[in-house]
Amino acid sequence: MKTLVWNELSQQEQQQVLARPALGDSAKLKTLVQDIIAQVREHGDKALFDLTEKFDGLKLDSLRVSQADIDASENELSAEVKSAIELAHQQIHKFHVAQKAEVITVETTPGVVCELHTQPIEAVGLYIPGGTAPLPSTVLMLATPARIAGCKRLVLATPPGKDGTVKAEIRYAAKICGVDELYLAGGAQAIAALAYGTESIKKVNKIFGPGNSFVTEAKQQVSQDHLGAAIDMPAGPSEVLVIADSSANPEFVAADLLSQAEHGKDSQVILLTNCENMAKACEKAVFKQLAVLPREDIAAAALSHSRTIVTDSLEQSIQVSNEYAPEHLIVQTKDPRGILPKLENAGSIFLGAYSPESAGDYASGTNHVLPTYGYTKTYSSLSLADFGKRYTVQELTAQGIQAIGPAIMALAEAESLDAHKNAVAVRLDALKQ
Repeated sequence: MKTLVWNELSQQEQQQVLARPALGDSAKLKTLVQDIIAQVREHGDKALFDLTEKFDGLKLDSLRVSQADIDASENELSAEVKSAIELAHQQIHKFHVAQKAEVITVETTPGVVCELHTQPIEAVGLYIPGGTAPLPSTVLMLATPARIAGCKRLVLATPPGKDGTVKAEIRYAAKICGVDELYLAGGAQAIAALAYGTESIKKVNKIFGPGNSFVTEAKQQVSQDHLGAAIDMPAGPSEVLVIADSSANPEFVAADLLSQAEHGKDSQVILLTNCENMAKACEKAVFKQLAVLPREDIAAAALSHSRTIVTDSLEQSIQVSNEYAPEHLIVQTKDPRGILPKLENAGSIFLGAYSPESAGDYASGTNHVLPTYGYTKTYSSLSLADFGKRYTVQELTAQGIQAIGPAIMALAEAESLDAHKNAVAVRLDALKQ
């Protein structure tokens, strides 16, 4: 990780330091994804089989994973792994069930009652990335709130492994969460199948889950088509920012930076510290811990475009963090909760020395599907609310329409909408008679 002093950088250099790794040729990516989506829309299942063979090198006989295969996962895993998945599920369930929205009822004036209701989205697509490691935790993060929200169809898509199957950990997580359908499909083609449907996969209303640049681009494209599907958020390469002062434990900080760096070569980690000695100690700890990681080459690639930034104060560290707007924000300072009100942009915040980012990734209970690439300035972390839709209800009595009717008529007239005005007028006239 390159170490830089914030106040020694020009404004342009500061912007460059906080820039994410480039996602590649966006115009070329857009065209490639458009072509994949078009193939799936035109050829359905055949396109999925052909693209799986092209990208994954696998000839599949069937897209759907049978219930028998899902149930078999229980006998393929150790008791320790099953227990860990179950504990994580319980924690995530506990936090998300507490987010259930009650009906809000307000009588805005006598005789005028307004209500806000929440209704589950009927069918949701849950995308679980393949890549270099199976992610049963993402199954839990998506399927648990979907089930709590009351979605009627939970459709999970994930790329097949090298042996043409789905890892037992993913199948078991799907089983305990009550996923209805599990399909072998990955990449942009899976997103297209979920958005538009094929012979095997019925269309869903909204798509959730992280993925690579192809998946992210496909989600963006289908969400812009009224025939496609809504999406949760833009979610690209993973990232973490750590704010540390002189009280931080360098070994803890290094471990947190590396836990994020090992996600992928396009991940990015940032350390902000107002203590030069802490910067040096963390660099030393990162070097030592990196050497023994099985995924050393992946983490090292991520570190090559990561940064340690030395600031002149904790306040400046907070300012830089707010500008970067990280997916994960870890605060290892003397009084982490004290600076929480000043932290404006982050997907998920981890306070104190004993709150590693790994806790949120797996089993603290919060959701690990988070906006990346600076989108935390405008997007929220995934929650139960994302699996529902809100609608309003109003009910007016005779007293109510008489109370606000004249104002409605005046506004309608000001906007030259005579039929709107008349809809009130005929009622008021009827009441007078």
